[in-house]
Amino acid sequence: MRILLWYWGRRGGGAQFSLGLARELAGRPGIGLSLSVSAQGELVDGFRAVGAPIDMVKTYRDLRGFATGLLRVPALARRLVDQARGADVVLSGMTHTWTPLVAPALARAGIPFVPVVHDAAPHPGDPAFAWGWRLRRELGAARAAVVLSDAVAATLAREAPALPVIRMALPALVQRPAPGERQPGAGLRLLFFGRFRAYKGLDLLRDAFRLFRAAHPAATLRVVGEGDAEGLAPGLSAIPGVTIEPRWVAEDAIGPLLAEADAVVLPYREASQSGVAPQALAMGIPVVATPVGGLAEQVREGQGGLLAAAISAEAFAEALERLAQPGARQRLGQEARQAGGPDWRTEVDRLLAGLRPVLSAR
Repeated sequence: MRILLWYWGRRGGGAQFSLGLARELAGRPGIGLSLSVSAQGELVDGFRAVGAPIDMVKTYRDLRGFATGLLRVPALARRLVDQARGADVVLSGMTHTWTPLVAPALARAGIPFVPVVHDAAPHPGDPAFAWGWRLRRELGAARAAVVLSDAVAATLAREAPALPVIRMALPALVQRPAPGERQPGAGLRLLFFGRFRAYKGLDLLRDAFRLFRAAHPAATLRVVGEGDAEGLAPGLSAIPGVTIEPRWVAEDAIGPLLAEADAVVLPYREASQSGVAPQALAMGIPVVATPVGGLAEQVREGQGGLLAAAISAEAFAEALERLAQPGARQRLGQEARQAGGPDWRTEVDRLLAGLRPVLSAR
């Protein structure tokens, strides 16, 4: 099977996921892999190191570059089609702003296109301009779609009921250093990590941590990511024990950041799936989450996870209380390590098994 892996995004979970796919596919017997990736991508050296034929496409870094780059999209579509003529399928690692403008050219050329759909609906509070139009354009050009959670699969089934769906799970995206050493007598160290967005429930976390810290005054909460945390959760930074670090975290710093925590907290009000959850669990770090969407599939009791009973500050504080019980953190960490979580070999096996009947039905 000849696969052209297409990802024009620059950074973040989509880049890490696409690089993980590329690394696993490149070593497979019977798989011919080629790549089309952004020349401005932060992981470009990693894609080059895969050793597959690669086309480095100039995309953009900012709003001005996006606007001027639109003039180049028709030429880039022809360029991708020309590269794809030797492939059996074009696999999109994650949608890009230009994907709905380029993907129909693949369909017109008769080239099978299969996108990995990370989100089948806009997250509450996120910009949703032309969301439906973009999704319909992408799915209309597709022979099948890949999803990473049953929650997304269910939404996609409503949007495109006739489209074949290939189900994968999301493995850990970066290397897995061992958890950091605890200092004697240190309180429970909680970490919220990821872009700050309304649907991620920072206000819920604020209220839950305030309740929890009243009984555990040595506990700390570290909030790390891009965005305005205080704007989403006014008063969060004033709570004793809370540290807010509004910054982007490079890929090679993600593992060490997680390793400093006793547990990762995901107080989301809605979720397709999380890239942080499998990463933490793979490192033996417990995850406390709300029972929403794909999180309820990834964060499992008995496998290093704790799910709150409801989407409320009180329920989340109660879940943190369970984490704080003597021996609980160590037990949960051991459960996570024993469960292992999704691995790239198994999930790419599932991907290839799903692609074969789609391509044979051409």
